[in-house]
Amino acid sequence: MGTLLEPAVLLLLWQVAKLKQYIPLPTVRQPPTIIKQSLKEHIVDPKDTMVIECEAKGNPHPIFSWRRNGKYFNVARDSQTSMRRRSGTLDIYARNNPGDYEAEYQCIASNEYGSAYSNKIRLQLSRAPVWPREILEPVVVSVGLPLVLSCDPPPGPPKPETYWMPFNWPIQTAFPTMQAVRQDRRVSMGVNGDLYFSNVLINDSATDYCCNARFPYKNIIQQKMPVVVKVLTTRTVAEAAPTWLSPTGSSSSVMVLQGEELFLECIAAGVPTPHISWMKDGEALSVTSRMRVKNFNKMIKIPKASFDDAGEYVCTATNKIGYIEHTITVRVKAAPFWLERPSDLILAPEENGQLVCRSDGAPRPTIRWFINGEPIETATPQPNRHVSGETLTLRSVTVANTGVYQCNASNQYGYLFANAFVNVLHATPRIMGPRNELIKVIEGSRIFLHCRYFGSPVPDLRWSKYGQGNLEGNRFKTHGNGTLEIKRIKVDDQGTYLCIVSNIAGRDESQVRVEVKEPTMIIKRPQNMKVLRGTDVRFECGVKHDVSTPVTTSWMKNKKFVTLGWRISLDESNLVITSVNRGDEGNYTCIIKTEMEQKSASAQLMVMDRPDPPTDLELSDPYERSVRLTWVPGDNNHSPITEYLVQYDEDDWLPGKWRNLSTYPGNLNSVVLQLSPFTYYEFRVIATNAIGPSRPSRPSMRFQTSGAPPDVIPKNLKGVGTWRNNMEISWEPLTYREWNGPHLKYLVWWRRRDSREEWKNATTKWLKYYIYDADTFTPYELKVQAVNDFGLGPESPVVIGYSGEDRPNAAPLNLRVSDIQSTEVTLHWDPVSRSSIMGELKEYKVYYWRDSSQLRWLSVSRAMKSKAFPGSDPEPSGVLSDLFSYSNYKLYIVVANNRFEGPPSNTIQFSTPEGVPSVPRSFRIQQRHLDTIYVDWETPAEPNGIITGYSLKYQTVNATRGEELRVEEFPANVTSFSVRRYDRYTRYRFSLAARTQVGIGEWYTEESPHYTTEAYARDQVDITTQGWFIGIMCAVAVIVLILLIVCFIKRSRGGKYPVRDKKDISLEPVDDKDQEGSFDYRIARVSTLPYPRREEERGLQRGQESVEAMMKRTDSDDSLVEYGEGGEIQFNEDGSFIGEYTGSRRDVREVDYGGSLELHSPMNAIYSLA
Repeated sequence: MGTLLEPAVLLLLWQVAKLKQYIPLPTVRQPPTIIKQSLKEHIVDPKDTMVIECEAKGNPHPIFSWRRNGKYFNVARDSQTSMRRRSGTLDIYARNNPGDYEAEYQCIASNEYGSAYSNKIRLQLSRAPVWPREILEPVVVSVGLPLVLSCDPPPGPPKPETYWMPFNWPIQTAFPTMQAVRQDRRVSMGVNGDLYFSNVLINDSATDYCCNARFPYKNIIQQKMPVVVKVLTTRTVAEAAPTWLSPTGSSSSVMVLQGEELFLECIAAGVPTPHISWMKDGEALSVTSRMRVKNFNKMIKIPKASFDDAGEYVCTATNKIGYIEHTITVRVKAAPFWLERPSDLILAPEENGQLVCRSDGAPRPTIRWFINGEPIETATPQPNRHVSGETLTLRSVTVANTGVYQCNASNQYGYLFANAFVNVLHATPRIMGPRNELIKVIEGSRIFLHCRYFGSPVPDLRWSKYGQGNLEGNRFKTHGNGTLEIKRIKVDDQGTYLCIVSNIAGRDESQVRVEVKEPTMIIKRPQNMKVLRGTDVRFECGVKHDVSTPVTTSWMKNKKFVTLGWRISLDESNLVITSVNRGDEGNYTCIIKTEMEQKSASAQLMVMDRPDPPTDLELSDPYERSVRLTWVPGDNNHSPITEYLVQYDEDDWLPGKWRNLSTYPGNLNSVVLQLSPFTYYEFRVIATNAIGPSRPSRPSMRFQTSGAPPDVIPKNLKGVGTWRNNMEISWEPLTYREWNGPHLKYLVWWRRRDSREEWKNATTKWLKYYIYDADTFTPYELKVQAVNDFGLGPESPVVIGYSGEDRPNAAPLNLRVSDIQSTEVTLHWDPVSRSSIMGELKEYKVYYWRDSSQLRWLSVSRAMKSKAFPGSDPEPSGVLSDLFSYSNYKLYIVVANNRFEGPPSNTIQFSTPEGVPSVPRSFRIQQRHLDTIYVDWETPAEPNGIITGYSLKYQTVNATRGEELRVEEFPANVTSFSVRRYDRYTRYRFSLAARTQVGIGEWYTEESPHYTTEAYARDQVDITTQGWFIGIMCAVAVIVLILLIVCFIKRSRGGKYPVRDKKDISLEPVDDKDQEGSFDYRIARVSTLPYPRREEERGLQRGQESVEAMMKRTDSDDSLVEYGEGGEIQFNEDGSFIGEYTGSRRDVREVDYGGSLELHSPMNAIYSLA
């Protein structure tokens, strides 16, 4: 409060009536003035420090004192109270006895020039909002009768807000919500907090009712004990005419003070629920903007009552049985209110002054005057002071008239209290505020040159330009407070202006320099825009201004300055917004500011976007298969809503799986939803406009439809026997949504077909039912229906089921084959009689296997295969395909029903003729020299007959000379071929197939690889010239020579089996020659080296078959040739062969050699040396 002490403040207001305004002067005396005080009705919390405010100013600073209940209150002597320093604010620390301080307080601020008084402040303690403990008996009422549940909350202060909530024992929802009892025309809460039922329904007992009171001062809620309502249904609901529940009787009256809230309420009972209508002064009530009709027309609320609201109000309750009226007389009174408050006066000696205290009220208030808190009637008389009702007049004032005057206007409903001081003093004229100011103004504007001054008596004031003349008239006007007003200022008005004040005590002056500037104008204003979210926006703001005046540009959005960033930027004075969103919507203002003026231009930005989600979803009118859903539409964001999508969630185990229910036009917000019975539902709504769909709304409360009998027929009913004398009746279950009620079961019906027996039935909760002691494969009529606690569902159509099947007791006869081909054969058999099948004929099944190949040397798999054939043909037959050619097959046939196969028929044999062979095996392409490609292959895996030869096609694939396709034919004993390349870059494509007498088989195609790198060529050429390789070859030759010598020695010692006599093969030299020389029988014995056959064949020329290869295809297993092939040959002690030479022999000389033998490797040369 130190700032209030230095300097003292006076405001002098110059007016014709001599009323003055405060003028701040540090040395001028001033009586006290109350500047802050507590409310007249002051409610405090006794648990906290109780504070009563009182602040005042004056010069010298005032001292403070208090009155309590009209008597002096000694604060210093009360240990629980204190006053703040340099303030009158009172702090009360009454922890133990706060009730002792509930009283009426008044603050007094005094200095040597008078005393100012505050209002009388009534201190009240906020009471602990505790509901009285009571045991509430259940309220028993018959259906159709009215009911009133009283609330009676704690009185306060302050008065609490009341509302009713349902109370469940226990809470049955997983997440209970604070939701008030829903009010409608039948159920409503009165002004006094009671809950009124115009008539009671049976479902009103579904919940208990709890009254809650909210105390705004402490913001706490107190809850009353719940009230249990029991509704009796022993009597039928009879229609009844309306009767009044509140207010009672035919008339009542209400008195309200002006400015307070006025409530008019009429609540009626009756069956059906009555409708309420209002009249005022004999005419239908005209609802104005000051009036609110609430609570389904049962209440009229006027927030601030006025005298126009007085009159007679008639409320009428009507239903189809009759009507009733009630008249409410409204009287409006008024506590005193100000018309004119007394104002402070600063007067010079011998001046006159008036204090006016004008007020009104109903009834009219009385006026009393006080001086320094003392009634003016008992104060020291002053001849120049005169009181006339609401006016106090002072003539030719003196210093003795200085003081604080109080005015009190009161009637029975309240009072007004005001302080006004009279300060009589003598002072020299002074000009206050800054001197020698420079003021810059805009041409054409209005300017005010202030010259605040003070003096007593009132000084004379004069304005001039450059100290010459007197400015008054036309565009110049001097106000009573010293301000010079210049209208529509021009450039010529630029210059220095002088303010002069003077009285008999002295003179003072001050000057002001004025500069006139060209006005600033916005020549291009921003335009209103309506854009889609995500687009770019540019608000333009073009400016024209005085070149000597700097200009700053800023933008505001909704009266707040725009923060610039990466998305919102300035381009000169233009605002650019990229990728606008909903948050950018609003009113944008371009502000052009100079040191003299500020111009602005605004534009509205509307961002079209998807709508906001709907809110406040409510469910009503529940039935078995429907409920009404109502919602509050969200903001459409400048694009009309075209439709609403209602989604539902019915999964209790996995919530959150929302499904679409139905769509509705965008002009609806209340729809009836078609649902399934006995199902829990939650709903949410999605709004859609031209931009897109909104976010989903918050889910509605969980809701369960009531039950109903099933309306779905179990699907896929069938009867199948699982044993020879039973039948399993099965069906598909109903989904949980199709139950329509609890405890779903199935009622199964059956009887023999074509019999007169009654239907038999059984109820089960399973999906199967078994019938026992049935005959084998007997037809039954079947039907099923679902049933729950609410009744039976529809019956299914009758279906035919069969009891169990037994094993067939007969086999098909006369199994035979015809039309035998290389890969398929046609079967025929005689059908089995129906009686021996012992069930439904399913099929005939043939079991067959490949017993052997007609090629004795080819081993085959004897795996059994089967193939089923339908049995509907009177002369059954079938085709077995995918057989192997040139093979021996066996087969038999059985008959089968749905469960068993019968005994097998007789087994028959057949042989397939030759066919075309499969592809040759192990086709390989090799390069022995840079200019030669070598290919070889093996016999096909499935010859499908006797191989008669091979066909080989080849052609270059990378040559440019266009070489034609070449074809080579080989006999069956030739399995290799070589071809010379034109260069080392030439590649070939080879295709190979085998032949039988039937024809040529499947072709196998492969291309030769790339043999083009220099590294490969260098390896092929240089390896034979390496020293290490020559040394190894020499060592190998020596070892071979030694082994041959040892072999001959061992053979010559044996003597038991002369090989030359035993063999049919001539060992004479062969005439066939090649480029390297001839081969004799010793060549055949080179293979006695311990090398595998594969390595030996790599060392020999593949273009022609060797003698050993030809002998390999004979049936001899122990010949010398076979021994040369590396077979496992046993010797006895003298070196002779063990075993017999059996099978036919072919003379080597009979073999046709189609080509020459070439030595492609160094090994061939070594063999020739042997």
